[in-house]
Amino acid sequence: MIPYGRQSIDQADIDAVVAALKSDFITQGPAVEEFEEQIRATTGARHAVAFSNGTAALHGAAAAAGLGSGDLVVTSPLTFVASANCAKFVGAMNAFVDIDPQTLNIDVERIPEIADALVAVHYAGLPVDLDRLSYRPRIVIEDASHAIGATTPYGPVGNCARSDMTTFSFHPVKTVTSAEGGAVTTNDPELAASLRRFRSHGVVRPEGAPPWYYEVTELGYNYRLCDLQAALGTSQLSKVDAFVDRRNELAAVYASGLRDLPVTTAPEMRVEGRHGRHLYPVRVADRDRVATELRSCGIGVQLHYVPVHLHPLYREDGWTDGDFPEAEAAARELISLPLFPTLTAPEQATVIDSVSSIVREDALQ
Repeated sequence: MIPYGRQSIDQADIDAVVAALKSDFITQGPAVEEFEEQIRATTGARHAVAFSNGTAALHGAAAAAGLGSGDLVVTSPLTFVASANCAKFVGAMNAFVDIDPQTLNIDVERIPEIADALVAVHYAGLPVDLDRLSYRPRIVIEDASHAIGATTPYGPVGNCARSDMTTFSFHPVKTVTSAEGGAVTTNDPELAASLRRFRSHGVVRPEGAPPWYYEVTELGYNYRLCDLQAALGTSQLSKVDAFVDRRNELAAVYASGLRDLPVTTAPEMRVEGRHGRHLYPVRVADRDRVATELRSCGIGVQLHYVPVHLHPLYREDGWTDGDFPEAEAAARELISLPLFPTLTAPEQATVIDSVSSIVREDALQ
């Protein structure tokens, strides 16, 4: 089976983890600080705070922003549920804004003025154009789980040039992995300090107190990353440009190979910058049958995503079919094709040939 995503681990990554394992610290040691420094260097942000996973990073960002009861948090319905759940985690209210079908990102020109916060999801690695915001909520959080290594006209995604915080995920199918892991970047020292407290039980160590003394000043969580994961993440981040370049090369092959088929290929950058290319999503008619046949051919395509508002948890809030027609129409047609740096030319040719055969057969029926 050719999977839709796969981690790219080399000997340098293995050596980094082994070195951490042999060190004096396997958790709460210097490797986490080194990882955070590498994230700062990659994104250009002033502060980076590592978390145990991307969902924890989103939770931390919502909490550090002070969001809570009475606040309205807007995000895209076409995303993984964590992008919306972070509002529920802090007791805030959820709302959604439909996508722009040309980008599959949230339509930033439709952000309501009653929104207190925006979680802007860079779907498939394509950065949301935050310069086009019709209204800038009090808090803007970029969900860049798909977009490490992407760039925009105002610099690398994660530099927070147009946002308060940016969150990342380092799950194995993402461009860069730490096995499980996440991070939040920000340029605000107070937000960074709040994030650090939140990820570690709300613990503070007062200045001048003995080294063994600590106080818990607020409700926090154990969302820390261990040194083994951080060592892997640091090694992986050193290759982020090569990974993203390779993903864009593969995307160009798909765009060319699928051009003459009844397939809508993945959205491209519409402004200067570099696409993160976490996914290569295409739109096809009769998606379920096409996906089933591709899987029977040994091609592990995936759906990204079931619209958040149609999950039973969110239907309980009153959301229903037809609320966000563009997101729902896209979700009925989307398939994520295999895309990862070690995808070989013969494997990609197999994917393109299989898609071609199946969708041409559909067209003749």
